[in-house]
Amino acid sequence: MTEVCSVCGLPKDLCICGTISQENQKIKIYTKRVSFKKVVTMISGLDPKVADLKTITKQLKNKLACGGTYKDDTIELQGDHVDKVKKMLIELGFPESSFV
Repeated sequence: MTEVCSVCGLPKDLCICGTISQENQKIKIYTKRVSFKKVVTMISGLDPKVADLKTITKQLKNKLACGGTYKDDTIELQGDHVDKVKKMLIELGFPESSFV
């Protein structure tokens, strides 16, 4: 017998909870200047309960070849990568309508 999702009541392989919760997020991608006039790309609005921020940060850092971290439900990437990050998050399954 297959497992049933406790939230939506569908079988685990047909569960749509993750998709719905991804659509409800309001993701904000912006840059800010930090010490020594360096630019940092900030990504906020991702729900840590829905998306694993650690793996998303790691994937973004690997694809963009930059340093970065996540803290306080915000991802910080070194450099100006606003357009690239938006495209990569869309490829990861976040809908384009969730970006502010």
